[in-house]
Amino acid sequence: MLEFEKMYEEQGYKSVCGVDEAGRGPLAGPVYAAAVILPQGLEIDGVNDSKKLSEKKREELFDVIKEKAVSYCIASASVEEIESLNILKATMLAMKRAVEGLAVPADFVMIDGNKTPELSVPCTSIVKGDAKSMSIAAASILAKVTRDRVMKEYAEKYPQYGFEKHKGYGTEAHRKAILEYGPSEIHRMSFLKKILAEKK
Repeated sequence: MLEFEKMYEEQGYKSVCGVDEAGRGPLAGPVYAAAVILPQGLEIDGVNDSKKLSEKKREELFDVIKEKAVSYCIASASVEEIESLNILKATMLAMKRAVEGLAVPADFVMIDGNKTPELSVPCTSIVKGDAKSMSIAAASILAKVTRDRVMKEYAEKYPQYGFEKHKGYGTEAHRKAILEYGPSEIHRMSFLKKILAEKK
């Protein structure tokens, strides 16, 4: 999981950073991104793509990553920004905020996926990077755990939607709740067109 970090370190970069997002697909809530710089050569046992880990394991690793990272930052883009920009641009904005919010600046950035935000430092995109890079995998865990916690808080404010279970993703139960109760303030209206069309 360190081959990409080592490759860029061998090219002379000292602070190689991994970036990933959580929440591009859901029908509700903000999109989150995290940026993580780990000490050179550090492998954290159990760190992998956040989607492959149990919620309990992600929660355990969340604190370990924060403790061991040279620097980390978790940032988001709001539902309003998702609606005004579109989800891709909002995701890039969250990633940019995460990188720019690092207390220790990155001098090279690896982004999970196939697109990169506009950054002032060199960067590259790595498809399935969360399964190939320790720092991207660490970032995926920070972003996912943070977003899940936020969605659980929203569940208390909007109990009828079941956000604590599906975290805003378009499960059948979530779709039924939208049709029954209508959208909440944190639903992404541009994502609901097909569902709301069913109601008519």
